[in-house]
Amino acid sequence: MRIKKINGIMRLKFIKSIIPKVKIKMKILVTGGAGFIGSHIADKLISKGQDVVIIDNLSTGFEYNINPAAKFIKADIKDFGTIEKIFMEESPEAVYHLAAQIDVRKSVSDPMFDAETNIMGTLNLIKLSAGHKIKKFIFSSTGGAIYGDTEIRPTPENHPEWPLSPYGIAKLAADKFLNYYNKVFGLNYVSLRYSNVYGPRQNPFGEAGVVAIFLNKMLNGEQPVINGDGMQTRDYIYVEDVVLANYLALNKAGATGIYNVGTSVEISVNDLFKEINKNFDNKYKEVHGPAKMGEQKTSSLSCDKIKKEFDFIPETAFRAGIKKTYEWFLQNTQYNTI
Repeated sequence: MRIKKINGIMRLKFIKSIIPKVKIKMKILVTGGAGFIGSHIADKLISKGQDVVIIDNLSTGFEYNINPAAKFIKADIKDFGTIEKIFMEESPEAVYHLAAQIDVRKSVSDPMFDAETNIMGTLNLIKLSAGHKIKKFIFSSTGGAIYGDTEIRPTPENHPEWPLSPYGIAKLAADKFLNYYNKVFGLNYVSLRYSNVYGPRQNPFGEAGVVAIFLNKMLNGEQPVINGDGMQTRDYIYVEDVVLANYLALNKAGATGIYNVGTSVEISVNDLFKEINKNFDNKYKEVHGPAKMGEQKTSSLSCDKIKKEFDFIPETAFRAGIKKTYEWFLQNTQYNTI
């Protein structure tokens, strides 16, 4: 009996060790969940069994991006009273904050408008999250626009920040407020500083998102125009890889602070144009227009920190990502005729 009992105990211990940990279901608030990156994050969370509530004012997002399994509330993050009511009624346990004014050039022409959303709107969410004891606040920040033109590339998180646009200044202010609320009120946060994100569902209308803009014009038989000499470089990362970084941030216990999310590879706008043009049998000419004020020259992000702490490695190569994005826009024509 004693041997049998010991064997039984050993067997139970063995079974316990091989059973994977069960992820706890959470109610998660996703602001900007009808937009490009936010809708992909909501899809990921829902696929993992999470309860998702989406807030979006639909100024740049679209209802057809919203996962039907999510609860959708049309609201503006600048309206503190409405957002406070949502926190009280929904009692979210985690927040993904993506709602933003995303146009760098719009921020240059109207910095007050940019600050109202990207500083005051974000501060509304941070304050409410701290007050409601949110377990984790995950913020979609920006890499290139915060660091500005740097001599050190790929640029690490501890590099001095010198934004060249009100958009970058606002995102940096949000990072500083998050650090304050962490130190003073204990808000657990992760700020993800993205490089240039591209992929399915990116809005091709407006000034942001050069991949979607070029694809939209080419699919409609229009000539795209490259701003300036086209030698400005960016670190392009596919949206599915950004979603992976966001999901890892949620599930990484104890992680707090700022993390770059990119590929650490610089690609010029000219080379980007050439890669997209391959999908159109190179029929479009390389046409250049005036450079845009507030646009930085170079950008690539060091991702050593997130690789080390989150085991994050981008899975989609640039050429493959452009091909997948082209095929998606080709099949989803509503994004080309908005």
